[in-house]
Amino acid sequence: MTERIVVVGFGPVAARLIDELLPAVRGGLVELTVVGEETEAAYNRVLVADLGVGRTTAGALALADAAALVADGVDVRLGVRVRRVDRARQRVLLTDGSSPGYDRLVFATGSRPMIPNLTGLNPDPAAPVLPAGVTALRDLADAAALQAAVAGDKRVVVLGGGVLGLETALAAAEEGAAVTVVHNGPHPLGRNIDRGGGAVLAASLRNCGVRVAGNARSVAVETGADGGFSALLLEDGSAIDGELLVLSCGVRPRTELAEGCGLSTAAGILVDHRLRAHHEPHIFAIGDCAEVRCPEPDCMVCRSARGPSGLVGPGWRQAEWLAGYLTLLASGVPGEADALPPLPAEQPGVLVLKARGLTMAVAGDVSAEPWDEEALTAGAVGGRARLQVAQWADPEHGRYVKMTTRAGVLEGLVAVGMPRTAAELVQLFERGAELPADRSLLLRLDGPDQAGATATDPERTVCRCAGVSGASIAAAVSSGCGTVAEVAASTRAGTGCGGCHEDIKGLIEKHFQGAVA
Repeated sequence: MTERIVVVGFGPVAARLIDELLPAVRGGLVELTVVGEETEAAYNRVLVADLGVGRTTAGALALADAAALVADGVDVRLGVRVRRVDRARQRVLLTDGSSPGYDRLVFATGSRPMIPNLTGLNPDPAAPVLPAGVTALRDLADAAALQAAVAGDKRVVVLGGGVLGLETALAAAEEGAAVTVVHNGPHPLGRNIDRGGGAVLAASLRNCGVRVAGNARSVAVETGADGGFSALLLEDGSAIDGELLVLSCGVRPRTELAEGCGLSTAAGILVDHRLRAHHEPHIFAIGDCAEVRCPEPDCMVCRSARGPSGLVGPGWRQAEWLAGYLTLLASGVPGEADALPPLPAEQPGVLVLKARGLTMAVAGDVSAEPWDEEALTAGAVGGRARLQVAQWADPEHGRYVKMTTRAGVLEGLVAVGMPRTAAELVQLFERGAELPADRSLLLRLDGPDQAGATATDPERTVCRCAGVSGASIAAAVSSGCGTVAEVAASTRAGTGCGGCHEDIKGLIEKHFQGAVA
């Protein structure tokens, strides 16, 4: 019998799941329906800021072709919302009056931007009301608002010191806009980076033309006579004037549909290691809306589990695994799906910020300071080695590196303004490898004698979002791919956060330089 699968949500993670299920659809194993709230098919939300400053096009952001999916037999419903999930009858009730049935239901509803509780804003999470000139930079309409502001030389205020907010500010400043980043804390990325790295990062932002207002608590949004944004008011009575306010205050998993039909939720929809909702074998969740935390109280992996990562890479890996699992379920071979190894636990994520003139990588816990004996010895119990911290700073030139290790193995890192050192540290962190005994060897990677050097390990992961190695990209280039877009179409590298685009360009240039030689 054909397995009926309904996917709720049509973002980047859902697009990957649908892509992986297409062979089963074409083979008649699966009858697939996808419900998307927006009128457009899936596109890359991570690069909406790039679209807003004119660095890319809406077509380049597209991750799915609705017409092609329909031709393949997928039932695509765009511009339609799910009103309710009827678990008893296994049906999904839609706003257009239809109610498709399902054998397996997948929530890929993603997340929604958090709207701060400021006077002048309606923070209702279900239907926030934002005045003209205020945007959360989440969809194509938001990108158009930013593009108009940048093109019109208007003043842009970014509220929030996270990676996406900083990348938006840097991109807009590069295009000539007057940009101010406002955050409540001593430095940007306060939850991820240490004090020294944060101070160097803030100075580097200013050197890139971005004004930074730290330790600033916002209280209200002021509008002008035309009803549009005119200023952000702060607790100390001061105001930051502007014509566009970009809210970058984090995201919240969209769990309202799951909660409405009685599923267990925490930060996200609670699922086990096979991405099944707790006590509901017919429903699954992936991506930003899913929180992998199995119901077994003695599971050591879940004991230290955190909520959804908010990164596209883990969501894509979940989608690929779930597509294989659902295909095996649809094949009807007894026990074959249950024999599939469960989804591997996701490794700690790496935050990367790349802009012209500023690079930064942060991973792990970097809160300990070199002379803080209490912090260094806190984890040294049961024969476990104490924490060691190596730190180097050159604030004048915007450079900073911090490495926290235990028994020589890297547990946390910060690297600002040191791109080659950052790349090497990230590789060591992801592999759980030991650092060289002489830590200064890593600093020399960004020395003048290494100016033309590039990483030589062909198996290094160039695109962490899609998990694509340098060897795979080189093979695609050798097969005829001559642009980043062509490499992306062939390997999926560069279709996530976009932070690897320069590395892909470098591999393309290296290939053609060799061919010319």
